[in-house]
Amino acid sequence: MPEDSAPKRRRHGGRAGNSRRGAATVAQGPWRIPRNADRPTEPLSPESVIRLHNATMRILEEIGIEFLHPDAVKILGDAGCTVDGENVRMGRDMVMEMVGKAPATFTMTPRNPARALPIGGDAILFGNVSSPPNYWDLELGRKVSGTREQCRNLLKLTQYFNCIHFAGGYPVEPCDIHPSVRHLDVLHDKLTLCDKVVHAYSLGAERVEDVMEMVRIAGGLSHEAFDASPRMYTNINSTSPLKHDYPMMDGWMRMARRGQGLIVTPFTLAGAMAPVTMAGAVAQSLAEGLAAVVLAQVIRPGVPCVIGTFTSNVDMKTGAPAFGTPEYMRATQMTGQMARYYGLPMRSSGVCAANVPDGQAMWETEHSLWAAVQSGTHMVYHAAGWLEGGLIASPEKFVMDCEVLGQIQRYMEPEVWDCSDESLALETIREVGPNGHFFGVQHTQDRYETAFYQPFLSDWKNYEAWEAAGAVWTAERAHAVFKRIIDEFEAPPMEDAVAEELAAFVAKRKEEGGAPTDF
Repeated sequence: MPEDSAPKRRRHGGRAGNSRRGAATVAQGPWRIPRNADRPTEPLSPESVIRLHNATMRILEEIGIEFLHPDAVKILGDAGCTVDGENVRMGRDMVMEMVGKAPATFTMTPRNPARALPIGGDAILFGNVSSPPNYWDLELGRKVSGTREQCRNLLKLTQYFNCIHFAGGYPVEPCDIHPSVRHLDVLHDKLTLCDKVVHAYSLGAERVEDVMEMVRIAGGLSHEAFDASPRMYTNINSTSPLKHDYPMMDGWMRMARRGQGLIVTPFTLAGAMAPVTMAGAVAQSLAEGLAAVVLAQVIRPGVPCVIGTFTSNVDMKTGAPAFGTPEYMRATQMTGQMARYYGLPMRSSGVCAANVPDGQAMWETEHSLWAAVQSGTHMVYHAAGWLEGGLIASPEKFVMDCEVLGQIQRYMEPEVWDCSDESLALETIREVGPNGHFFGVQHTQDRYETAFYQPFLSDWKNYEAWEAAGAVWTAERAHAVFKRIIDEFEAPPMEDAVAEELAAFVAKRKEEGGAPTDF
């Protein structure tokens, strides 16, 4: 239904999709767009930037990228690239011209305009865990295949926490829904349980087209309004080394034609799908990513593109992926430096290889998150809930990660380093002098409730008090918070007419069979 002709119908859903009236389950900060005021960490010298750029261009010019979609090959060939079967080579002048057409900043606006996201500049945004096939929680105590109920619960956490800005892929694959209609059920859940920016998997024409239509309906938009500016996004992964596959290219091109957000994130694990050295792995990752950006700009000049990094290393003893490592952090910083060189926004991740929400899970994720901060990342994928290298989603880990994200976002609030006269507090220092304390002075009394970050999960009691309170470990506290949030959750409001149109579209597409599968 067009945005300017929707009837004024009753809305259903809660006040903000956070909690019922009364005391909040989590005393969290408000919804806000964090601004990263820190200078980025740039390990590369100016000479190294040029060397890395030249290596990237040589991969594109001399080696080429395999595009497994014939339409992509034709489009690039017609644009002047050198084509040999599925291999496409492109000159650096063309690459830089096309990359230069992509905007350095843009805005994605979901069905709730108050949740609009600025991408680029000094904004840093965090998203939920995406795409694990398995689920673990403390009550189950074991790894199981994901279900729709578990997926819905993780979507409720995604909506509830203000430190989560966008709803990425399925927070866990609901394996109890057939893949032909899974996207319809999950996107319906996502659009009704959340009012934040959402994602579409580029896994064939039907899934992408269905999701774009559902986002359009949920936003009450005309087709023209939907196409006029980004309302959603897709994220694709190249098939490293040096390939872009058919389904992801198909979705990429469809989204590009309609002007929606495009993120390309090569999956370059050093020592396995990329050179064992970080410089070589980053060069390959950049080449794979820039090739997709060039294609998007040929299709629709100015369409918003984000360059992503997933460059990390493997355990050379087992071949298993490793995350949150020193090499991962440096690769993220290097990619951030190169993203600024190309004038593109950047995506990275909050990831770990741990199997349960333990100490390893948190230190690896914290390293990943701080690499995102240091690199100047704009979109942080998998920032809450990721375990086992992306094979497990956990609500306890989600809650624990949101405690960390809350602290990072508080760190970015300018009032923390404000040097106004009030903050310098010279008269208060004079008042207290060398023999007093600051607890009772008016300057403290006016600020004590908001002066410092107040954790909702961390336990700052000493050992004896902690023991007397039941000796509850962090994951156990997180499980209790998760349960309370689910119990008290209310979905954000949606106009009845819009909800009916959305449900009717899902029913119609299910009747038509959804997306084709071979089983």
